Amino acid sequence: MTDETLSKIYDPAQTESTWYPFWEDKKYFEAQIDDSKEPFTIVIPPPNVTGSLHMGHALNNTIQDVIIRSKRMQGYSTLWLPGTDHAGIATQNKVEQQLEAEGLTRQDVGRDKFVERVWQWKEEYGATIINQLKRLGCSCDWSRERFTMDERYSQAVKEVFVRLYEDGLIYRGHRIINWCPRCHTALSDIEVEHRDLEGGLWHIKYPLVGESGDLIIATTRPETMLGDTAIAVNPDDKRYKHLVGKKAILPLVGRELTIIADDHVDPAFGTGALKVTPAHDPYDFEIGMRHDLEQINIFETDGRINKNGGKFAGQDRFDAREAVVKDLEEENLLEKFESHLHAVGHCYRCHTIIEPYLSEQWFVDMKPQAAPAIDVVREGKVKFSPDRWARVYFDWMDNIRDWCISRQIWWGHQIPAWYCQACGETVVATTTPSVCTKCGGSDLKRDPDVLDTWFSSALWPFATLGWPEETADLAYFYPTSVLSTARDILYLWVARMIMSGLKFVDEIPFDTVIIHPTVLNSEGRRMSKSLGTGIDPLGLIEKYGTDATRFGLMVQATTMQDMRFSEEKLEMSRNFANKIWNAARFVLMNIDENDAAPIKATLDSLSEKDISLPDRWILSRSQRLVDGVSTSLDEYDFGGAARQLYEFFWNEFCDWYLELTKPKLYAKIEGEAPAGETDTRFSAATHDQLMTKVVLVKVLDTALRLLHPFMPFITEEIWQKLPTAGESLMVADWPVVDPALLDDKAEKEIEVLQGVVTSVRTIRAEHKVPPSARIRVLASAKVESDLEPIKDTNQLIRQLAGISELEVNVNIDRPRQSAIGVVGGIEVCIPLAGLVDIDKEKARLAKELAQLEVEIAKVDAKLANEKFIAKAPPEIVNKQKDKHSQLDLRRQKIEEQLARLAQ
Repeated sequence: MTDETLSKIYDPAQTESTWYPFWEDKKYFEAQIDDSKEPFTIVIPPPNVTGSLHMGHALNNTIQDVIIRSKRMQGYSTLWLPGTDHAGIATQNKVEQQLEAEGLTRQDVGRDKFVERVWQWKEEYGATIINQLKRLGCSCDWSRERFTMDERYSQAVKEVFVRLYEDGLIYRGHRIINWCPRCHTALSDIEVEHRDLEGGLWHIKYPLVGESGDLIIATTRPETMLGDTAIAVNPDDKRYKHLVGKKAILPLVGRELTIIADDHVDPAFGTGALKVTPAHDPYDFEIGMRHDLEQINIFETDGRINKNGGKFAGQDRFDAREAVVKDLEEENLLEKFESHLHAVGHCYRCHTIIEPYLSEQWFVDMKPQAAPAIDVVREGKVKFSPDRWARVYFDWMDNIRDWCISRQIWWGHQIPAWYCQACGETVVATTTPSVCTKCGGSDLKRDPDVLDTWFSSALWPFATLGWPEETADLAYFYPTSVLSTARDILYLWVARMIMSGLKFVDEIPFDTVIIHPTVLNSEGRRMSKSLGTGIDPLGLIEKYGTDATRFGLMVQATTMQDMRFSEEKLEMSRNFANKIWNAARFVLMNIDENDAAPIKATLDSLSEKDISLPDRWILSRSQRLVDGVSTSLDEYDFGGAARQLYEFFWNEFCDWYLELTKPKLYAKIEGEAPAGETDTRFSAATHDQLMTKVVLVKVLDTALRLLHPFMPFITEEIWQKLPTAGESLMVADWPVVDPALLDDKAEKEIEVLQGVVTSVRTIRAEHKVPPSARIRVLASAKVESDLEPIKDTNQLIRQLAGISELEVNVNIDRPRQSAIGVVGGIEVCIPLAGLVDIDKEKARLAKELAQLEVEIAKVDAKLANEKFIAKAPPEIVNKQKDKHSQLDLRRQKIEEQLARLAQ
């Protein structure tokens, strides 16, 4: 090999464009059913077909790829199953926007033509995010890619609906649901995002019937009073006990309302009296059911007031609010108004304020399915990482409510229910019925609604593997192994998958759920295009390369709830990629084609060879790395694994080991080759040199294998150049610890060497000793045994630290005007006389100290300013505190240096 085996400059784009097609052509991503191997399966959280890669996708899919690549190398039969979700409301909105640009609505084109348009849109744009995932390096089995509305998947959805219906777990009824006036559809409770908004409490007078006075009732939604059908008070509230059973007049409408007693009423909220609007509040609905109250719906589906609102009919709900308040004021029926901060529900898709709305919808009875899903987590069959998320899961599951699954849109899985127009029977079936099962009539009309997108997503782990058919994939790859996802869909998706897996396959869908942190910007704000706080990961890939982007994300990944994204970490990772590249070039430049055979022959027997201390040290450290990275990955501590790799490669391998090898590798080889040898490098005299080359290759090979799941492209490119290379690093074996290569003694000796060299380098830098100056160093200790590591590494220390003389002994007298460093029980002393002009050095340090005092005073003044502390953003205040700490540390150092020179 020559120095041309790797180009001088690492070009990420060139490398990435080479290897991804290679892996695909070799079908390395495609999972094989192999009974001799243990399966390991991940199903991708299917991104919306409307989506494009955002930072959350980049983080989560890198996590999954790190897992699947490492497991593939560990010998598992791995399947990472990809696909996309049809995303009902989101996708329908995209096509409606297209129609709007043409001056049309979906009603203008009709349902069938509209659905055709959506399929066309999907074919044109639906692959965008899949191609972006490939750009990220994701090693998914694209031959098994699924879509939540493909034919086989749709059959599974219908099968589940029918079985739940037959089991009495799906029903249709009139209930209060969350209604989006913009999307014109129902939403489940967990599809509603609550935001605190500054609103108001209007205290309205309800005149009592048959006696003087008013009942004052506070409400945050005065327009809904048009649908009031009762007034409720707590039965234990002494203020109102005498009014129970009596009546009051509904202002502006004139309807008489009965005053009822109900335990739900909170006497401490507002005035303690509650207006009951059964058609427009979920709690009022329950009160209405208990007291058999009339349900008066006052809204159209677009949020306007309907005919039940009298003179306010036709007005938008918020315009009606203003009009109602105005009329109340004019009729002296408004007691007072108070500002009131309260949580208001918004549509998770279009962010419109939702309206509680009485409607006939389809629901799933969730409690019977929740019980076994709670048990499997309590029993540890399904584990959360971090485990604190199990508590969040239990909180929701223990209080689960029925799930509204019908949506009033056209794109999605149409509900497989037909209504007989002759007798009113509901027929539920997986295929279109020809006649009514009750009366035999043939006039059947299908329910126009579609299922909530999350209904079909809940089947993802098993429907993607062929269920309800008993396929080979389902038998081998289910249950899957790990699910990695975001916390915001813990209820929407994770909990429902666990319930569905237990219900329909009688098995958990996965044994581990990783909840990755939410990616925030550097200021701790949510990443959002609309807020201007979003960052495009594809732009980062263009700037830094895929490997650096992936590694930069993994270095920042923690087990905390949120992750503040730092682009500096990607810049660091790009530098790391260059470091890896240059280190590999160094290794390859120091071996050639004649080295390959003896290196390969020696690799597996290094523990039996007579090798140098630095070689023994780096081999031992590499084994610690194998153990540490493997353990971190087993614990899903991706940041910990990445940081260990960075520290080992940059610090131990490059900064120390490569420097320790250079004198040996660059040493001139003298003498002639023994008989039969053509190259003196393989003579007995160069045994150490050969062993170092073997160790260089072995350690680089080990590091590349461990790095591959994080940085797949650069590691494959380099590994292919090594004598150890095989078909592909992607399918090479994962390293395992070789106990014979662990060497505590070597690690301790090099640790002392590092301490001494670092101490000498620090003293040189602090006192501006020129790098070319050869210096005298004294190493002293009270105990002889503490000095043994220095005696054994004397020559190496002198070479690395630029020392002309290294005196090692017990209790050496310290010369005057010396700089001191301490390494464990060893004192490192450098006499400065003759190395620096003492008087000039004192003057230089005194001047620097004076400048520091000025800087420290400025920072002290800022931190003592109460207005600055109160008004400045926390990150600015913390920066000033950090600056003060650094300046103070530097001041202490200079004072110590001056004290040494004064001795």
